[in-house]
Amino acid sequence: MKKKLLSLLLAASMVATMGMTVMAEETETEAGPTAVTTVGPDDGTHFELWTFVDLHQKFYANMVEQWNKENPDRPIQVTFSNYGYSDMHNKLMTSLIAGSGAPDMCDIEVGQFPNYTGEDTPLYDLTDALAPYEEDMLQTRLEIYSRDDGTRVGVPTHVGAAVMYWNAAIFDEYGLDYKSVKTWDDYTALGEQLKEASNGEVYLTSVDTGGTDWMWIAMAEYGEDWTGGPGGTPNVELESVKKMMTMQQQWLNDGIAMISTDGQVDLEAGYANIAAGKIASFPKAMWFMSRFTGYDNMRELEGDYDITTLPVFEEGQPNSVGIGGTGTVVTQQCEDPELAAEWLVWAKCSPEGESHIFTDLGFDVCNTSLWTDEEFAHQDTQYNTFFRSKPYDVLAELQANDAIGIIYSTTASPTINDYMNTTTFNEVFEEGMDVDEALAEAQEYIEFELM
Repeated sequence: MKKKLLSLLLAASMVATMGMTVMAEETETEAGPTAVTTVGPDDGTHFELWTFVDLHQKFYANMVEQWNKENPDRPIQVTFSNYGYSDMHNKLMTSLIAGSGAPDMCDIEVGQFPNYTGEDTPLYDLTDALAPYEEDMLQTRLEIYSRDDGTRVGVPTHVGAAVMYWNAAIFDEYGLDYKSVKTWDDYTALGEQLKEASNGEVYLTSVDTGGTDWMWIAMAEYGEDWTGGPGGTPNVELESVKKMMTMQQQWLNDGIAMISTDGQVDLEAGYANIAAGKIASFPKAMWFMSRFTGYDNMRELEGDYDITTLPVFEEGQPNSVGIGGTGTVVTQQCEDPELAAEWLVWAKCSPEGESHIFTDLGFDVCNTSLWTDEEFAHQDTQYNTFFRSKPYDVLAELQANDAIGIIYSTTASPTINDYMNTTTFNEVFEEGMDVDEALAEAQEYIEFELM
């Protein structure tokens, strides 16, 4: 067991040092525990939970207090420790290998999760704890935090459904109809119209050189996955990837798109670019809603932005994919794993917990039964008033069409992401390299690194 876990530790260390973008809601903190908080009565069953996101700690603390109010006969006390992203994941793996020192529960970022799903990794089986909620949970989110045999070992935090964000005020100003866009061809035509109407002052969108979201969207639409999925063979020379990159390269050549400032929109420079109205639309996960309400220069856009489903290459294709995420585990070093699992699953999957995930964190919840629950979906929250459409109305449309695909994070993901973000995208979008040639070069490098 220890030999297998040692190989996982080495893999986890590689992820931490390869410059992989931490997606979704995660934020890097300083080295060492930056916050240690204990919540709950001294006579409660004590647990320790590690996370790398300060907002998660606050969410969990609220759920401890709510649990204790509803379960006075089974109180719990939880000590939360907030670590830096790399420090926490490496510390967790080291303690699992050592057989001691691990927390009772821990957040694990989706890109790191494959390092912890082997049969010998000492994580508690959460299948029974999740059973009461299983039917209502989005299965693709449960699957990425499961072992190959279907054993559930992580509880998801959000869907991260990819949608299109539109600066509706800009399209109103120029009399252009973004709501009629159904395909990427429609989207391209709209870009040409916007270029002409604005005299080239406003771009339709920006093209990322430091993020893979666009590629995930394309792969999901065609049902492809460059990781090969669990146990599969990585391959970046996919039709979906070629189509998306070729289309984006043409947008840049035609002047209807720009290179994303600093490589992607989910950075301070990207927020400034959006706030300045330099781009009129972009695809991003639902969790990006919190960026609009969380940054001063974005808050002024309240009422200007709309959210819709994404265009597709061919009508009838799935038009979303879950991007980013955090799965929370119970380790087998926990002295009362059954209680820990019951609380954790309740905190993240029950209507009470999901309500806090939406209102406090701004994330799209995994309990799909709530997407069409009027009281939940249309409750009085900043996210329902900031945008012209209600976020869960968009999610309900995706649910009705079974349109949310899955791209797996595997042990090959760090190598793929690193090369695409540091080399391939720059070669194609900045330097104008032929797409097929660039992807062939990338495939050769990836195969060499993973052999």
